[in-house]
Amino acid sequence: MENYAVTDHKEMNRFEVHDERETAFLEYDADDKNIALLHTEVPGNIGGKGIANALAAFAFRQAEERGLKILIYCPFVATYVKRHPELKAHVQEREK
Repeated sequence: MENYAVTDHKEMNRFEVHDERETAFLEYDADDKNIALLHTEVPGNIGGKGIANALAAFAFRQAEERGLKILIYCPFVATYVKRHPELKAHVQEREK
């Protein structure tokens, strides 16, 4: 996996990777206890390069640094956690 420069675009509540003329992002909503990971979007012409993985990894690092539990609403992030079970300790179960 390549190293991508992920930024936190706080005004838009999303983590972003800029590649060529495209922007991939992971939308979130955060408060003082939790960060909800809502939706990952990677444009097709830059897909398949590990960008979504980089966005998810960055989100988990940010949550850990800020002491936040993660709420997962994004199907991609749910799959990411299945591939990285060590991250489950950071995930807050959602009420049904």
